[in-house]
Formats: sequence, C-alpha cells, structure tokens
Amino acid sequence: MTTALNFELINQQPDATIPMLVPLYADSKPGGGIPKQVLEGFSGQVNEISQVYLPNNPHPVFLLGLGALNTQVKSYQSFIQFRKKNQKKLSDQLLVDLRHLDGSTLYQCVLGLSLADYTVGSYKTDTNAHDALQSVRLLVSESTEILENYLVEATHTAQVMKRIYALVDAPANTKTPQYLAQWAQKSGDQHGYRVEILDQDALVRENLHALLAVGRGSEHPPVLIKMIYQGLGEDSSNISLGLVGKGVTFDTGGISLKKPANMHYMKSDMAGAAAVMGTVELIARLQLPINVAAVIPVAENSIDANSVRPGDVINSFSGKSIEIIDTDAEGRLILADALSYIQQHNQPEVLIDLATLTGSVVATLGYETAGLFTHQEDLANSLAVSGEAVGEKLWRLPLWDSYGTLMESDIADIKNLSSKPVAGAITAAKFLEFFVKKEQAWAHLDIAGTAFGDTPFAKMKSATGYGVRLLVDFAKHLITNKTQ
Repeated sequence: MTTALNFELINQQPDATIPMLVPLYADSKPGGGIPKQVLEGFSGQVNEISQVYLPNNPHPVFLLGLGALNTQVKSYQSFIQFRKKNQKKLSDQLLVDLRHLDGSTLYQCVLGLSLADYTVGSYKTDTNAHDALQSVRLLVSESTEILENYLVEATHTAQVMKRIYALVDAPANTKTPQYLAQWAQKSGDQHGYRVEILDQDALVRENLHALLAVGRGSEHPPVLIKMIYQGLGEDSSNISLGLVGKGVTFDTGGISLKKPANMHYMKSDMAGAAAVMGTVELIARLQLPINVAAVIPVAENSIDANSVRPGDVINSFSGKSIEIIDTDAEGRLILADALSYIQQHNQPEVLIDLATLTGSVVATLGYETAGLFTHQEDLANSLAVSGEAVGEKLWRLPLWDSYGTLMESDIADIKNLSSKPVAGAITAAKFLEFFVKKEQAWAHLDIAGTAFGDTPFAKMKSATGYGVRLLVDFAKHLITNKTQ
C-alpha cells in the first residue's frame, strides 16, 4: 500500500492547471465546465472513461462514467478502476469536479480513490508499480459540515478496509491465531477500545472446549479475542450490539480432509473475524455513540495425532455435548462457544455472527449475496436495509424447526453435520441456533460467497471486505432508533 492520499475540499477552481476528473452518472447533468460538444457520445455507463483536452490546459480532463444514479452505492468501484487504469497518466495532484453531484458521491469518490492503491503483492520483492498521485482536490459548490463528515468517514472507512483486505489476503503461515490477537491489541491501543486475549490456558479454565477441540491439531494454539468499545462512556455497561466472527486462520478440513484444488483459498476462512475486527475499529475511529462487544474465536484447523476425529463427542462452553460427524464442519464449533460466551458475559441487546460457513450458501445465492438467518422480522429488515445502503446484499433463508431434526444426534445433544446432503446452510444455522437463548435477538450471516472473490486487486480471488460497512451502517440505525 502506498502513502494515504491527502484530500482537500475547495469551492473555487484553482488557477494552476492539473489533471481533472469529472464523474458523471448516466442520468445526471454535465459538470466541470465541460463544453456540451465534448460530452457528445459519452454515455456515463459504468467504468466508461474518456480523455479530453480543453483550451489552455495542457493536462487531460477525464470523464468517468458511474452508471445509473440508482447504483450509486457501488460507484466507488468506478473510482477504483479509474485510478488503477490511469496510474501512469496521473501526476501527483488531481482535481475532481463534484459541483454537479451530492455528498454521497463525494463519499464514493474518496472511498474508491483511496482503496485503489491496495495491492495483494505485499510479499513481492520486485515491483514496478507506478502511482504518483498524492493529493486530491475535491471541487464542490460549497464546503459544508456535511461534506466534511462524508470526507472524514470515507477516509477512515478506506483505511480500515485496506487493513482488512491485507489481513484476509495474508498467508496462513503469517496469519496465526496469535497474529490476529496482536492485530486486535494494536488496534485497540491506537483507537481507544479494550481488548483482552484468552490464550490456551485461559480457554481451558473458561471451559471453551469446542474452540480447543478445533485447534488441537495445530502447532499454533487457539485464542479468544474480546473487544469492547464503549462509545457511551465508561460508566455505561449496557451492550447494544454484540458481534461474533469465525476466525479459522486456515482450514485443511482436519481429518475430513478437503480436496486440494482450491485449498489455498482457505486462508480466507477467517473473513468473518476480520469483518468484525474491522467493524469495531471503524466504529471506534468514527466515535459512534454506541457500546459494542465482539468475541472472536480463532483457531487453525490442521491435522496431527491430536486432531479431533469423526465420531468423537466433545463438550462446549454451554455445557452441551456435540458429536463430531465431519471435522470440516469446524467453524460452527468455535462459533458455538463464542455465541454462548458473549451471551453470558456481555448480554448484548442484538447479537450478530458472521462466518464463511458453508459451500451450500454459495450454491444457493452465488457470489452476490450473503445468507441471512434470524427469527426477528425487524432485525431481518434492518440488516437488509443496511445491506442495500452499502451494496452488500443479504437474502433471508428459513430457520424452521423442521430443519432442526436433521441435526439430532443419537449419543450427544447435537451433531455438527446433517446426514443429508441438502440444506447445508440452513442446518448449519440451526446448529448455531442451538447455542442461542430463545429470548436473544440474533442473526447469522453466512458470507462464504461474498467475503473472498473477484476484485480489482488481483487476477485470482482476494478479499472483498464484505460485512464491515454493512455492520457499521446497522450500528448507526441502532443509534438512531435509540434516540428517537
């Protein structure tokens, strides 16, 4: 990653000529003082780029298509593409004319231009990247507090997103459970929230048996990361939002070994944990007035003589016994302990877990949408609204009682995998529900298809950062509802 861009709001076009960018929606009015004849033939479709020259200006003017106005929530992706495609054409300064557009597009512009310098090639020893851009002037009709807030939030969001990209894209030999713990501790120290790490000895004392069982086969012992942000002050202990994220730093499948073809992508099996960590950091950076608790179970699902076996029965923090049918259904095990733990210790009003949990949800919803499971209509609707607002969509799937019978075990309280090769995402959610109190407002987000995929940053699959902006937007809705 390069040095962060410096953004400045201005309301007068500078005397000095520098390269200029004029973003346009397909159905928005022209801007930037661009003669109408120059715009002829420019449709404003997504990622459409046209380079023109105006009299008395030796630098190019770029026209950037953002697509239809109703797709504004994803227009930041066009700004990413613009910067990446034109790195060699840009100088150290860029003027972006936003006078014809609203503050939401300013947010999208800052987010996209800032994200564009992320690279997955941080381990390469020979790079020829050329990106001279250092400062961006945002030309607006009037500099207002609202626009300033958009700028600040977009800057913080981009910085957090790039940190989460890097965390998920990091190789598993670097990204051990202890590495995630250190990441959280440094973040908490820097941004003013409490972090506590339960190491293996503490996990034993606290009876987090399911988490310990998953980590038994690895040389890197499991940990539990606890993050507490008190945006309402130290005297306020009530937790409005509880978050749990699956943190499997690498998933071999254990003794139920995965097929090798795409196993290298299993370094991303901690994307749920990363999303939760990024959410807490961004909420803290933005100083939102809300209390948040996050519990993140982290383990490596590896193989050795100590690994848990199919047919074993293990205990859990809740005291409920679990029959292991498949050691590759490990994420739900560590989530079971974390869900029970956060309910007992933090009593959140709303509890949400995120996990790259099942291939079944990918088969059902593909790579565009995450699966949403909850019994609470209001919670489902609020999460769906936040997903639409930031372009991270959710689709609700059922949690009917009839699916729970598929998880019944002959010798334990529950088994970790259904015996039928259908409804895998639903039965996984039913397993998690077994560890959630009936009175607890809870939602499970299966992000297996959305957390890691095709991005502008790599030829192969890489991190998308799915979940961070969704959860922050949802937290804002919780704040608004409490103050009404």
